[in-house]
Formats: sequence, structure tokens, C-alpha cells
Amino acid sequence: MNDTTKDLIVALDIGTSKVVAMIAEVLPNNAFNVIGIGHHPSRGMRRGMVVNIEETIQTIQYAIKEAELRAGFNVRSVCTGIAGSHIHSFNSSGMVAVKDVEITQNDIDRVLDTARAVSIPADQQILHVLPQEYKVNDQDGIRTPIGMTGMRLEVKVHIITGSVSAAQNIVKCIRRCGLEVSDLRLQPLASAATTLTQDEQEIGVALVDIGGGTTDIAVFTEGAIRHTAVIPIAGDQVTNDIAMALRTPTIEAEELKLRYGVAKQGMVPSESVIEIPGVGDRAARRVKRQSLAAVIEPRLEELFVLVQRNLQEAGFDHLIASGVVLTGGTSLLPGMTELAEEVFMNPVRIAQPMYDGNLADLVCNPRYSTVMGLLMAAREKKGEVSTSHMDGHVVGGGFGRKKKSDTEGNVGSGKSVFKAMRDWFVKTF
Repeated sequence: MNDTTKDLIVALDIGTSKVVAMIAEVLPNNAFNVIGIGHHPSRGMRRGMVVNIEETIQTIQYAIKEAELRAGFNVRSVCTGIAGSHIHSFNSSGMVAVKDVEITQNDIDRVLDTARAVSIPADQQILHVLPQEYKVNDQDGIRTPIGMTGMRLEVKVHIITGSVSAAQNIVKCIRRCGLEVSDLRLQPLASAATTLTQDEQEIGVALVDIGGGTTDIAVFTEGAIRHTAVIPIAGDQVTNDIAMALRTPTIEAEELKLRYGVAKQGMVPSESVIEIPGVGDRAARRVKRQSLAAVIEPRLEELFVLVQRNLQEAGFDHLIASGVVLTGGTSLLPGMTELAEEVFMNPVRIAQPMYDGNLADLVCNPRYSTVMGLLMAAREKKGEVSTSHMDGHVVGGGFGRKKKSDTEGNVGSGKSVFKAMRDWFVKTF
């Protein structure tokens, strides 16, 4: 199945509810086309973290093998994501004197190194250093300072850290499958790269990625990442509520949620009735569909309230003028937009990956936002599209258009952070 004539990239989304592997071919114009997908129910993960090594390895193997068979190629390395309640973020800044009056990439690397020289707990590892803006002498708001003249260069950055052990466990599972990890990306950043428009990032937007085990938040204003957070409540908690309230097995509860679930009880006709499978030998029974919605709505409302509270505490609830963007599998429930708008008091839309290449009818779905974003990260890493701040141009696969984004081309802050991550992997493993 090997074919060295093709330039391949691979993304692996290890989620709480599913593991998705996606293989794509990089085209001459730096676009890419998806050629293989592997999808398998997840086992061994809980709220974005590995809780059973062997089960996680098995599900990764199933997903990778399925993608390989469909693509006709063997996989050697993958770009994967990380999430979970262990993720923390904060803003920092750095300053250096410009060596040769004219600012070079070396000056940018040095100022980023000073910004990331912060004290963090011993069990935490810096995952990303994301530039927000530069300042040359007294001129601020600069996005690309290379070539400018000045004596002093400053930078404001957003730093994201994660648990060392959580990252180690993910990498260990992948390596036990005979694969290497080419890059490790925070999942909401990957989702943002393929769902948010440049205008939204400029005006101010909050991305809320509702998966199975976690809800990931990423806030952008003035074209740069400002805030990230992870809330350990998501679709699986809705499923568990259904199983307990309606006294039905968890597998059946998930099926009921997907087939009949609605985010707002008032959207269900009062005469609509569904059949609820019983537990064990108990017979199935018929209940009103409104009873199912009555379980779902409070949990989702609680989730949106927690997201809103997080935005308020971070000081961004009044800065997201373009509203809230929902993505992830749970966002597909009918009524999500209406319920979210009631809580956030802002416009809300459901987003899917911006892609119009091969298999677009399948992968342009909110549940694939993270893995498609990881593919973009893999393409960027492989081609080193950009090694300087705010200089990433992404041509879709294609994505059908040229897009310049602060998330793309800068997650990991260029060569210095890629080198730091590589050195960390080598030292740790």
C-alpha cells in the first residue's frame, strides 16, 4: 500500500466519543484532498484524557487501519489533538533590543523566547505560544514586524499549557500503534482554523466546540487568539442524563439523543411519542418525545451558562461582536442555535469545516471540525508554510479560497516552539 510518489498528511482526532483518522494528499498548490477516513467509537478516553491505555490503543488502531484501507496507503506519522480540563492558558509579553535596526526573523524568535520564559507548575508543559500583536518602539498593533526599523521589539502572546502526563499518555498510545507524532495541537485551535472566518476573528468571536467529553472555548478579537478554556461537560453528560431519567441503557440513550433529541422542549409537538428501550429484561415503553427534550434542554442550558460565565470572568463577553460559533457533534441537535441565543444574547451559528475538495459531502460536518483542523495543521507543519508571525496563507483543498488567519501558520509560534516541542518529545520519550 506504500506509494512514495504522493505527499500525504494524516490527522488523528482522539475524542471521548469517537476516534477519527483522516488521510489527505497535499496538492502542488499547497491545497489538500481527503482520500481516506477511519471512524471508530472511542473507548479508553474520558473527558478528553486517556483513562485506559490498551483500549485507547485498540480504537486508534481500528480507525487508522480503516483510513489506510480506504486511502490505499500506510500511515507513519500523525498530527493529533489534545484537550481536557488540565488545559490552562494565560497572556504574557516579552521585549528585546533589535540587533541590526531592521527587524529579522531572529529578532522575532528571540522576543517570543522571552515571552515564553514564564514560571509554570512542574506538571505542566507549554503547548503553544501564540503571538497576538507586536510593538516596535512606540508603535503598537503590528502583526508582521519583519523588515520594519526600530530599536525595541515587544510582543504580546497567548500561552497554552497542558498536563505533561496527559500529553505523554496520548503520545504513548500513538507510538504503541507503530506511529510517530508529528505535531500536538490544542483541539479548539484546530477547530477554529477550519470554521471561523477572518471577519469573525477581527470583529470578535467565541468558538464553542461541543464534543463528547469536553466543551472547548476559543475567543478571537482583532484577528488574534485572546482566550482558551475547556469545560468538562459535553454530549456524553446529556446521554447519561437521558439514560438515568428515562431508565434506558446508555447505548440506547445515545441513539435516542441522535434520532429524537431536541435542544428546546417547546419545538416538539405535544402529540409526538417515542419508544424507550428497557433495561435488562424490562419491556420497552412509549413516552412523549417532550419528556426526552425535557431532559436535554436543562443540561445544555447549564452548559451554555457555564460558557457564558467563563467568558464573563475572562472579560470577553462584551467583545464578541460577531457572536458565538458552535461546532462539534453535539451542536447538530435541533434547537441548539435558538437555545444558545437565549443564553448568550448574541447571534449564534452552527459551523462546519470550510472545505470543498474530495469527500466534501462527508467531511463538511461539525463533528469533523477538529480533525479537519488537524489536517490543516499537518499540512502547515509538513510544508513549513510560514515561520513568521501572522504570515500563514492557507489555500483550501481544498478550501476553495485563500484565507489568512492568525490561527493558521502560527499555532506553535513558528520554528522556536516547534523545536521546543520536538526537543521535549525526544527528552521525554
